[in-house]
Amino acid sequence: MGSMSRPLSLVQRVLMPGSSLESWTVLGDDDAVLEPMERYLAYLTDIERSPNTIKAYAHDLKDWFVFLDQRGLDWREVRLEDLGEFVAWLRLPPAGRDGRLALLPSADHHCGTTTVNRKLSAVSGFCVFHARHGVDLGDLVTELQPVRHRRSGWKPFLYHLSGNEPERRRTIKLKAPRHRPKLVTAVQVQAILDACDRLRDRFLLSVLWESGVRIGEALGLRHEDLAVAERELTVVRRVNDNRARAKSPSSRTIPVGASLMRLYADYLHDEYGDLDSDYVFVSLWAGQHGRPLTYAAVYDLVVRLRRRTGIDFDPHWYRHAYATRLLRGGAPIEVVSTLLGHSSIATTSDVYGHLTAEDARRALEAAGFLTGQEVRW
Repeated sequence: MGSMSRPLSLVQRVLMPGSSLESWTVLGDDDAVLEPMERYLAYLTDIERSPNTIKAYAHDLKDWFVFLDQRGLDWREVRLEDLGEFVAWLRLPPAGRDGRLALLPSADHHCGTTTVNRKLSAVSGFCVFHARHGVDLGDLVTELQPVRHRRSGWKPFLYHLSGNEPERRRTIKLKAPRHRPKLVTAVQVQAILDACDRLRDRFLLSVLWESGVRIGEALGLRHEDLAVAERELTVVRRVNDNRARAKSPSSRTIPVGASLMRLYADYLHDEYGDLDSDYVFVSLWAGQHGRPLTYAAVYDLVVRLRRRTGIDFDPHWYRHAYATRLLRGGAPIEVVSTLLGHSSIATTSDVYGHLTAEDARRALEAAGFLTGQEVRW
């Protein structure tokens, strides 16, 4: 495969042979897989990256090879300048990418900063993967810089295996604006819960509010994950029939309130009954009875509740609200990070390190400022 031996056709979902793992690949017009991309995407599946991530990377690499094909470039001989042109190309709407349509300088960017950076990350990972398998890609996506250590003598984990070799870093990344996470308030949550006409739905949204789990983690819950007497909920990463996924690699246990466990008991008694299923959240009135609840079913529920309440919300906003409530209540950030299942405290700080004017006013008033008694105006 040079620049591209066959025109790209589509991104296709595939099931890995001999397992239930889902992956994605890119097909040419002849419906044959494109080997360099297929090898990298299969590798991501083998190391258990999220199917959603693999799907996104498949689309990103398809864009990369379409760009190369339009310019007659071989992916193994691309220069860093070409990667910069790729960024500018991504900013164009599809109709303008082949050069036949002139665009005004004031035209909006087609791809936002976050999307562009994800596509660059996909290209970077693709190139590093093939470089480690003997393809000479030079310094296309990574620049080679000496490893710098602090005077304390700190060295990265497994540094002794790399000797004094330089450290690879991605050279192109757009600066993304920081967005404050969107939240739901307690008043809004109460209105949404009151609009639920099923205990299952009320319990699902209550779990999101009380524990801060992701919707995929909630949909993957088994009955064994709920310890009623201990009032604990455990998130376990496993393969689920409804394609729900726990993002965190390790399990974590989250304390919850007694009222949530009482709601769980009511749900089992009044609606779940003697249904034989390991899953907590299942289809009971639509679709295949007893099957694990799907993302699509939750989306339909959210749409109905938005319509009933007039409140615009997303299940992930419950997670943001959970973290913000904990931090504003004085919970240590390392505790919040653990409860959320973040890989590091830095991730928690990046997402929730915001401070509103209201937060600042409360902190200043608690410290004795803004009393108007320090000096006379």
